[in-house]
Amino acid sequence: MYVDASALSPAETYRLLVGSVVPRPIAWVTSGLEVVNLAPFSSFAWVSQHPAMLGFTVNRRADRRKDTVVNIEEVGEYVVNIAGEDMLPALHASSEFLEPSESEVERVGVALAPSRVVRVPRLRDVPVAMECRFHSTTAFSPTGGEFVVGTVVAWHIADDVLTDGRIDTDKVRPLGRLAGPRYTTLGEITELPPVPGG
Repeated sequence: MYVDASALSPAETYRLLVGSVVPRPIAWVTSGLEVVNLAPFSSFAWVSQHPAMLGFTVNRRADRRKDTVVNIEEVGEYVVNIAGEDMLPALHASSEFLEPSESEVERVGVALAPSRVVRVPRLRDVPVAMECRFHSTTAFSPTGGEFVVGTVVAWHIADDVLTDGRIDTDKVRPLGRLAGPRYTTLGEITELPPVPGG
């Protein structure tokens, strides 16, 4: 089947994108100070190696920008948390729409811990958390799609997942997002020899 992208509505385009670009890593972002917001974003990647910089896409709600991007721009700091597979119920529940005065952290019952460099707290029980300073927001379309970029200023890595300076993905057991309310875990991993010069 051939699909002309210019003929698609925003909703139709979204459905094709989330079914095509899979699996996607999930940034579980804490933001805000008085009320700590917690939300998962599955359009997420690193955009610079040194300095380490991360980016994720925040789509608009029907009537306004999401609390996460508003908080990040106001405070200038946030934390990207990486959930292990045992945290899936809380991660999924944290995507519920709440008013800015309500905290998803309290609603889903996850624990916070102080960050070292930034003021925004991190999630205490995740295998990896990255404290970030806000760099920029780029808007790509009138229907949303604001790409938020930040610089990693500190890592928190669980002792049992760090080996010789490397994070053992098998021990992190990160979650991936598919289309709709569907997630995936690592499953079978295939390791091949390095490509010379690669």
